[in-house]
Amino acid sequence: MKNIVFMGTPDFAVPALEALIRSPEYEVALVICQPDKPQGRKQILTAPPVKALAVSHGLRVYQPNSLKNEEAYETIRACSPDFIVVSAYGKILPKNVLDLPRYGCVNLHGSLLPQYRGAAPVQWSVINGDAVSGVTTMLMDVGLDTGDMLLRETVAIGPEETAGELFDRLAALCPALLLKTLRGLEEGTIVPEKQNEAEATYVGMLDKAMAEIDWNKPARTVHDLIRGLNPWPVAKTKFDGKIFKIYSSRVREQSIMGDAGALLADGGRLFVRCGEGALELLEVQLEGARRMSAADFLRGHAPAPGKKLG
Repeated sequence: MKNIVFMGTPDFAVPALEALIRSPEYEVALVICQPDKPQGRKQILTAPPVKALAVSHGLRVYQPNSLKNEEAYETIRACSPDFIVVSAYGKILPKNVLDLPRYGCVNLHGSLLPQYRGAAPVQWSVINGDAVSGVTTMLMDVGLDTGDMLLRETVAIGPEETAGELFDRLAALCPALLLKTLRGLEEGTIVPEKQNEAEATYVGMLDKAMAEIDWNKPARTVHDLIRGLNPWPVAKTKFDGKIFKIYSSRVREQSIMGDAGALLADGGRLFVRCGEGALELLEVQLEGARRMSAADFLRGHAPAPGKKLG
């Protein structure tokens, strides 16, 4: 039985950890995740999903602020890891930690490398309107997602699929891909493949500033932003001076008079004009109200002729 040190923090990493816990081939000696963080309006200190799963199975959990110190190094070294498995951990691994496991550090990355190195690859693939995405396993090195590729799994992205939905689908691919990768490395049947640096792209973390919708942009561009920012930070605009969040939409050929941002209510459906084309808004939330369908919203907020968003 091989010893595993698992590093991960959010929901994306949970299925992979579950697979290792269930597998008779591997022993999870230590789970490392980021520290508990305050969440919600009341800022209640909350454990990350990976910690919650590990604790429920009686696994040892370690939550250092950094791995770049002697304590972290010795804690990991004492586990004598055959593998370190990393999935959306959120911190950089120093070289002395990368060198510890017998078979190396295996990372599960939510993109088809070398595209979308860095943070939030799943969300950016949706925002950019990509037709396909996937998961790549790789041997980690000191660079940012620059290590040799091992295996990959590709999926098509639905035209109205949100980042949250794609996130869940990719996470579900990780268990089988991870186990296949670990076995292949043990057996020597996987030949690591260098990444093509000429094709590499980098993406950064999402922030709330990018959530403001520019209705002068084409409908398809706005639609991709809306679904790429669902579930966080959620695309937004203004309606009667209040924040108006938009969770889902659909590109339409609907003809709408007026400037970009002009609204049209038709048969219980809500349309908005863009720089090119129009969008039908499907699920929205006005500041101070609950999240609801556009049809429900229109029952109390039917837009007057000439009404605009933004």
